Amino acid sequence: MIICTIFKSPRKDEMYLYVDKREQLIRVPDVLIEMFGTPSHLMDMPITGKRKLARVDVEKMLADIAEKGFYLQMPPPKEDYLLDLFPNRPETGVR
Repeated sequence: MIICTIFKSPRKDEMYLYVDKREQLIRVPDVLIEMFGTPSHLMDMPITGKRKLARVDVEKMLADIAEKGFYLQMPPPKEDYLLDLFPNRPETGVR
C-alpha cells in the first residue's frame, strides 16, 4: 500500500498526476510539469492493488509510480458525435 497524492492539471480538464505522497513531484520530469501546468493538489488517498478506481488501472498506476515516480491519467477521448455539434464554428473561438 502507498499513500498517493493526486494533482489536477490547470491546463487540461480531467488530466491528473498521481505520485507517492512521500516523494511528491521530485521524480516527475520538468518537461511533464511544463506540459501539465502548475499542479493543483486535489487529494491524498491510500492505494492498494485491490482498490478500484473509475478510469485508472490501479496495478498499472502502482507499477508506474514505483518505476517512474508518477502516473499520468489522460482525459477520456471526446465522443465523435460531440465534435459534429458545431461544424462551422471558427477555429479561433466562439461566434
